[in-house]
Amino acid sequence: MQLINRQCRLAARPVGLPQPSDWTFADEAVADIGDGEFLVAVEYVSIDPAMRGWMNAARSYIPPVEIGAVMRAAAIGRVERSNHPDFPVGDHVSGAFGVQRYAVSDGRGVTKVDLDLASPAAHLGVLGLSGLTAYFGLLDIGKPRPGQTVVVSGAAGAVGSIAGQIARVHGCRTIGIAGGKAKCDWLVGDLGFDAAIDYKTEDVRRRLRDLAPDGVDVFFDNVGGDILDAVLVRLATHARVVISGAISQYNATEPVKGPANYLQLLVARASMTGFVIFDYAKRYAEGIDKLSEWLGSGDVRSQEDVVEATIDDFPDVLLRLFRGENTGKLVLALPR
Repeated sequence: MQLINRQCRLAARPVGLPQPSDWTFADEAVADIGDGEFLVAVEYVSIDPAMRGWMNAARSYIPPVEIGAVMRAAAIGRVERSNHPDFPVGDHVSGAFGVQRYAVSDGRGVTKVDLDLASPAAHLGVLGLSGLTAYFGLLDIGKPRPGQTVVVSGAAGAVGSIAGQIARVHGCRTIGIAGGKAKCDWLVGDLGFDAAIDYKTEDVRRRLRDLAPDGVDVFFDNVGGDILDAVLVRLATHARVVISGAISQYNATEPVKGPANYLQLLVARASMTGFVIFDYAKRYAEGIDKLSEWLGSGDVRSQEDVVEATIDDFPDVLLRLFRGENTGKLVLALPR
């Protein structure tokens, strides 16, 4: 039977928030697979803030998505056809398959997914790049110690929610910054954060003064902008600032806003370090083993915001991130 591949392709470089005109959709026949290849029917697509940066032509840690190319995305699917001895039909696998219904692979960069361990959405979240970003960013760069105060921005998102829980597991006092009472209540009531700040209704700097009178030892930042500036003035001596992302800046139409209070790094003798999760590729197994252990014990809880929709709905699902509508990991689930 001839299979038809529905694809979402980048049509233009967005200015500000991506618009419908920035995308095109195409159908093409799925070609026969060659020796050493297999065909994946994509079932779950990871929706990540980093996607916005991949659409830009600016210099970055990864080449931009080319105009006319299938939008880059991590995804999970089922092997439908195979000429590869290590990936038989029926296996579920994870890889950078893109926003499309079918993908052909030779196995490079693809891993098998154990659905007995966790759901496919969790394998894209806590056991995927989101969880690994939280794990290595917090522990390798933030280096939290028991009793220290850890603050996480974007704390109700895929990365932030895991970073805060890892800090709690390591005996730290954990404060999350999120948008809206419901998200803040979830952080404290469900995930065990010690406190949460609603940046939409509260003065972040003033609340940090009350909640962290001795200063912030580790700041895991996913937001940048005004939130970063507010936390910089509350740093403890020898604090570590981990730059995981800056979602507040991704759709800016003016130059990116840098930290106005960066001299507080000097005053506090603190450090600010950015990182890219792909640098830890050789250690992914280590991170997944530990995250799986915490997930199994209940020390870390997984939250996925799964949207059941089609390839054509991808642009609007992506905008949910920038509208702050998701709690936990945002995943697009395609019809089977």
